[in-house]
Amino acid sequence: MAQFNYTAKSRDGKNKAGIVDAADRRGAISAVERMGLIPLTITEKSGATKQKSKSGKTKSGKPRSAFKLTRPNHMTKNELSLFTGELCDLIDGGMTLGNALNRLGSRGDGESGPSQVITALRDSIVEGASFSAALEKFPKIFSPIYVNMIRAGEASGALTDVLRRLIEHQERSAAVRAKVTSAMVYPAIVLVMGFGVAIFAMTSILPKFKTIFDSMGPDGLPPMTKMLIGISDWIKKYGILLICFIVAAIIGLYKWIQTHKGRRKWDNLKLTLPLIKGIVASATYANFARTLQSLMENGVPVLQALKITSQTVGNSVVGDELLNARERVTDGTTISGPLAAGGVFPRTIIDLISIGEDTGDMPSALGHIAKRYENELNRNVEIFTSALEPIMIFAVALIIGFIAVSVMQAVLSVTSGANIK
Repeated sequence: MAQFNYTAKSRDGKNKAGIVDAADRRGAISAVERMGLIPLTITEKSGATKQKSKSGKTKSGKPRSAFKLTRPNHMTKNELSLFTGELCDLIDGGMTLGNALNRLGSRGDGESGPSQVITALRDSIVEGASFSAALEKFPKIFSPIYVNMIRAGEASGALTDVLRRLIEHQERSAAVRAKVTSAMVYPAIVLVMGFGVAIFAMTSILPKFKTIFDSMGPDGLPPMTKMLIGISDWIKKYGILLICFIVAAIIGLYKWIQTHKGRRKWDNLKLTLPLIKGIVASATYANFARTLQSLMENGVPVLQALKITSQTVGNSVVGDELLNARERVTDGTTISGPLAAGGVFPRTIIDLISIGEDTGDMPSALGHIAKRYENELNRNVEIFTSALEPIMIFAVALIIGFIAVSVMQAVLSVTSGANIK
């Protein structure tokens, strides 16, 4: 048994400190919790720590780490989903919020990003802050919809139900992102490989035929071969500059898209490009409906829900229209009219929202909209991949075919000349 120093908070908010005997740190935490305290720090007494040898190894024989990479105040989307699910399970099992956060935060060694964040949340709650206020301290991790749904759950006393809905929302959002990403990955790979093969052929394979081409002279080469040689020489001469130009153009485009004007034009372009517009529009409308549905189901006011949805919908054109509609809302409940006035949303969405307003069941109407556009997203992804596959194959075949025919024409010209002689 080892001895551990602890500091903790009592139920009335007073600080406590002492020593407990336990087999390990986890056992020490459990021992402090059994006293009715919320552990803040647990450290093993210095006399029981592992001794380190001159060879740089611990007493257990494991090498001493020179440094450790940390991710302070960070959570990935997967870690956030896992945290939400486990917190829901612990609270549903009867554990208080503070103890649940303490249990989740104590699973790490205190240096990983998730452990730091969870421990900070626990400390804020012990100091008297609400859970939603504690979450607001980490805006890069917990989105406005996450914070506001938790706030609504605190007000209604249904925090467990809200956490379950958050899990469902995160899973649906991840599924939509995965579908859109999968639709873009295949054509990108084919395009990159096609251009890579073409550049390799012109810079590595074509020079091996240089002796044949030089013997024929400029006038003896077929037009396609002359064009190919010109392109190959230009790439070898200016290839580095071309790469630098492309990189600079990508960086410049990225910077421009970060501005509000650039983001709006870029998002508007995505809504008009053939093949892509169906995927972007259906994903955006599905995200809009699911987000607004989740907020309204948890009692978030309509005006606040519209503002939050505009920030998380994923398209600035649609987001700006939601903000405009929010300004036009007069009675705080009817939104179909203001949305219809903007002309951005399809008539189907407006009609279904109007039906939800008439029946008094907006969340259900938004759920129907989300399902409709999620199904449409699946169809659009299938259409996109089915149409793009032959287009990409044809484009790559055209490039490779041009190189092959250009070389073969020159070789056949040399062979024909040799036969005549």
